[in-house]
Amino acid sequence: MSEESSITLEKFISTKDITILQAMQKIDVNTRSILYIVEDDGVLIGSISDGDIRRWILKSGNVNDNVMMAAFKTPRFLYENEADKCNFLMNSAHITSIPILDKENKIVNIIFRDKSKADYIEAADLALSDTPIIIMAGGKGTRLYPYTKILPKPLIPVGDIPILERIMNRFHEYGARKFYLTVNYKKEMIKSYFAEQKVPYEIVYVEEDKPLGTAGSIRLIQEKFERPVIVTNCDILIDADYDSIIRHHIASENGITIVSSLKNFPIPYGVLDAEKEGLVTAIREKPHLSYFVNTGMYVVNPACFNMIPPDVMYHMTDLADDLMKSGGRVGMYPISEMSFLDMGEFQEMKRMEDRISEVL
Repeated sequence: MSEESSITLEKFISTKDITILQAMQKIDVNTRSILYIVEDDGVLIGSISDGDIRRWILKSGNVNDNVMMAAFKTPRFLYENEADKCNFLMNSAHITSIPILDKENKIVNIIFRDKSKADYIEAADLALSDTPIIIMAGGKGTRLYPYTKILPKPLIPVGDIPILERIMNRFHEYGARKFYLTVNYKKEMIKSYFAEQKVPYEIVYVEEDKPLGTAGSIRLIQEKFERPVIVTNCDILIDADYDSIIRHHIASENGITIVSSLKNFPIPYGVLDAEKEGLVTAIREKPHLSYFVNTGMYVVNPACFNMIPPDVMYHMTDLADDLMKSGGRVGMYPISEMSFLDMGEFQEMKRMEDRISEVL
């Protein structure tokens, strides 16, 4: 168990006048998946987690609503003279933090669970033990040229570990034991690298003779799957609860679930709202536009793979489009902007390395 000093308390506390989008941004910065909401005088009135935000987005889709619309209004807490009960309360309630209040119900400290000393087994440990993982690792990585002139994109290191190995290790933390790698460009280098590593999981190589797109090579897999499959690109890391993603996919009865990330795009100008004849009705100074983008990670029911045409270029987005056209369900699982790490472009590589150092 570790205590955050009063200097950093402000990272985990906000007044109730912010939007859900602003709460997401604050949670991204503090990396603890929680924000406590207080009145202007500092009295605790609620909490909001990344899970609360996700449920609100799936329910309403509006991230510009007030934070209290999605907040949990009866958060657990302890008073200063009860702080010795933190471990018991966090273990029994399966929560990872407890605010400590003074007699006026104002937060004076926040106690967080030390993950390295947790005395319970996370459900995540075996959540993906029977889930096949397909990683699309056959592309040339043209956005990372000239790096990829020497190394295939899956072997480009993030820190001191290749991105592909980081992806598989992350899935393995959730119990994944078998990976299907679709390979093409510099595939022998990829196979040679992992032949020398003592990885604790099985790797099956699916070799393309020609580029078939992010979905086309799946038709080359001989095994018939009987449960939802995770399909992901080889240049992204998703810092999310994979068990929750699978459970959401099944509960929603989706054919395909796309893991989506909220992206914010600032407009560096004042934006004018106008009516007829050029009458200005409002001026919004440097607003932000927010969109949910496709991260490149999917959960797919095996029956959907029958829709993939053989031996032609075909992408996962084509599969999603065709499923929707046929009346099938395509849903999304939203994650925050900082939970999506994309190595596909140079400017993102440093952010990925910085984020990994924060969360690991």
